[in-house]
Amino acid sequence: MKKKLNKELGLFDVFAISTGAMFSSGFFLLPGIASHYTGPSVFLAYMVAGVLILPTMFSIAEISTALPRSGGAYFFLDRSLGPLFGTIGGLGTYFALMLKTTFAIIGIGAYAALFWNVPTKLVAIVATIFFMGLNLIGAKKTSAFQKIFVVFLLVILVTFIADGLYSIFFNESVSQTSFESQFTPFMSNGLGGLFTSAGFVFVSYLGLTQIASVAEEIKNPERNIPLGMTLSLIVTGLIYGVGVFLMVGLIDTESFSQEMAPAAVAASKIFSWLPENTGVILMSIAALAAFASTGNAGLLSASRYPFAMGRDKLLPAVLSKIWGKGTPAVAILFTTIFIILFILLLSEEGIVKLASTFQLLIFIFINFSVIVFRNSKIESYDPGYTSPLYPFMQVIGIIISFLLIIYLGWMPILFTAGIIVMAVIWYHVHSRGKVKREGAIFHWFALLGQYQYDELENELMTILKEKGLREGDPFDETVINSRISIVKTPTNLGEILDKVTDYFRTELQCDKQTLRDRFVHSLDEDSVVALPGVLVFHVKSKNVLHPSIYTIVSKEVIKDVTPFKNPEPFAPIHICCFLINSDENPKQQLRMLSRLVDIMERPDMVQHLIKMDSHRAIKEYMLQNERFISIKLLKETAQSSMIGLQLKEVTLPKDVLVALIERDNKTFAPNGSTVLQEDDILTILGEEKSISKLFKSYISNNL
Repeated sequence: MKKKLNKELGLFDVFAISTGAMFSSGFFLLPGIASHYTGPSVFLAYMVAGVLILPTMFSIAEISTALPRSGGAYFFLDRSLGPLFGTIGGLGTYFALMLKTTFAIIGIGAYAALFWNVPTKLVAIVATIFFMGLNLIGAKKTSAFQKIFVVFLLVILVTFIADGLYSIFFNESVSQTSFESQFTPFMSNGLGGLFTSAGFVFVSYLGLTQIASVAEEIKNPERNIPLGMTLSLIVTGLIYGVGVFLMVGLIDTESFSQEMAPAAVAASKIFSWLPENTGVILMSIAALAAFASTGNAGLLSASRYPFAMGRDKLLPAVLSKIWGKGTPAVAILFTTIFIILFILLLSEEGIVKLASTFQLLIFIFINFSVIVFRNSKIESYDPGYTSPLYPFMQVIGIIISFLLIIYLGWMPILFTAGIIVMAVIWYHVHSRGKVKREGAIFHWFALLGQYQYDELENELMTILKEKGLREGDPFDETVINSRISIVKTPTNLGEILDKVTDYFRTELQCDKQTLRDRFVHSLDEDSVVALPGVLVFHVKSKNVLHPSIYTIVSKEVIKDVTPFKNPEPFAPIHICCFLINSDENPKQQLRMLSRLVDIMERPDMVQHLIKMDSHRAIKEYMLQNERFISIKLLKETAQSSMIGLQLKEVTLPKDVLVALIERDNKTFAPNGSTVLQEDDILTILGEEKSISKLFKSYISNNL
């Protein structure tokens, strides 16, 4: 059964999912209700709430780029604080997210009832089933639908803001009272009321963090997650602040606090250049799109929690099943059933405070998790984005969340306590005996002489391998310049170590015996990666200026490896690969090691390499990906025009590099003056689009 989700979401998908999840009740329903706590300064409360979520956004962005896995807060808490906190965070966030999603979907029914005589809850149930169908098709299809919602919504809201600002500041006939009176008194309940209101509308920004739950499905998460979240927060914060400011300025103060559709009422007072009621209709349609985008994104994000928890045995394993479209079908169906039950059984009152309170508690845990991961000193914790001002940013995030919980009152706190108790009971009854892992906090304890859970490092290493190299990592360059030895006669590990240490000792500036002893000790210390038919040695040294690779391919079985602990189960050994890098860049060493291991784990890799007699062919095999092509210069082919030219005279795309040339069974790195000859084999690296273009020009046309 497939256990991985498809990586198919790009930067705009991240922006659309995050932004779409934030625009619904926060803009179209809550402003009037929130003004009860602070009066006209409610627009400022929205902007304060946007600033207050920044520390948690930075923390989530860091952990998401280090651990791009489905489950969001659950996965982060489980791997940092342990499975008990993972269960609490997973179940609590799951229910809070479903409640918020339910509230948004009910909003679809409520706004639909303004135009048609239809039952609110029936419309909500039909909408839920529709979103379920989209999610079952796949995250990319769901996100495509989401992008349509978000673009449509942003166009209307930007138009509303532009016309509203013009009406307030340049069209005096719109306002029945003076502009100043609408904002007097500015803070009806002082700073306490402002922060209470900020805590109340904090739920409006929770969609920002939902993207973490689909991190496993995001392409290039180290760039797209932090950038997408940042763009989403800037756009949403500006629209919230200015939009609610306009509502306060356009709607009578007394009626504003009682208004359940303030955006539509504000729209009725502007858009004078459109036919009567057109502005109200447009804003109502925008509200429907907003509620739909939140419901759609909410179902997408919420379903990843039971999927991830089922994969980790904290919930029944059936929830982790993935169907043919690459989606967690059972988890989506399970979540849909819950949402429909909430629609049928729960009232709308209090949902916002309940959802906000538990999310704030989770935010406290997430900020603490960053501190735990940093202090655990786990080398394979390798975030592509690091939170600024660590650890002050995380401490501020913890304090902010704690204060906002207090301002929200006792009822939501009691609800949160109830969810925690339920999660603890479930963990002890169902999960405790099935889960044999601990979080990164035990590695922190290990530094104080306590127990640590080694399997966590293995899991983080697996995630590191799946993430791949980071932009700037010189893996391809290192392979191109690497040393290859093809051994055709019987040999043993001792002879191979002698050969390798002879090669590396000059660069490392140490004597041969010292270097050889390091390789031998690395075997004894379990720091060699042992794979079927392969040993991968990895060493760090302060004397190394740049990473180097030496690969030994033996046609015969390498002898005398059984005394060492690691390779014993994987004999016979045919390949030994040595990676050496500076000890000043351990994260890069791990990423390059992960890539090297990924290559050595390809199906039938050993059989392929021992059949090769060319250094170029072996290097090409190690470079092989969508950014690589090999072209042989033959007469009467498209590439024959290159024969006789200097390399600098050949017209190639700007973003490609002729890395290697094989000529007369010898391989070398060319320069611009190298004259190309017939039967030369060119190894070319470059961007995917350019490599695809070269393939069509020089390979497919010759087939």
